[in-house]
Amino acid sequence: MSYLDAIALTQTLPCLAEPGKIVIHGRPSRPLDEVLPYLATLPSVIAWDPAARTLTFRRQPGFMTIYPDKIYITQIKDAAEGVELLAALTDAINAVWEKRQELVALRTKKRTPRPLDIWELLPRTNCKRCGEVSCMAFAVGLLQQEREVAECLPLVADAAQAQRRATLEAMLG
Repeated sequence: MSYLDAIALTQTLPCLAEPGKIVIHGRPSRPLDEVLPYLATLPSVIAWDPAARTLTFRRQPGFMTIYPDKIYITQIKDAAEGVELLAALTDAINAVWEKRQELVALRTKKRTPRPLDIWELLPRTNCKRCGEVSCMAFAVGLLQQEREVAECLPLVADAAQAQRRATLEAMLG
């Protein structure tokens, strides 16, 4: 038995983050309150607020935010792509719901890492060997998924940095 029948496309708006793309709004066929804590366990979640009942995922490109009664997805090519994404999201929600006994629902707040959270785990040598002008610039690149942890040579080469590297990799998914 499926949790959700469908998510209807209800509106398209111009995407301010990327001209030429759109933001889509969708409405699920039933409220998503029960499934949200299980969806919050997925690796691409960047923010989960159980009090506000909002869940945000990073997608390439853009973001997807899910509320109990609406969904927003940014940086979409056109309405047809939006409909496809909403159908895929419906399938994903149903798959998570079917596997909920194997998951531990997340009941606490989860937030996206900030540049300083990432920077604190870097060696902070500003060695420029990664190609960035500073470790802070590298941290921002990591958050924007334009850089990879392995590009920080001091972090990768020093065995004493293994725990920091593992923490960064887990934090960034």
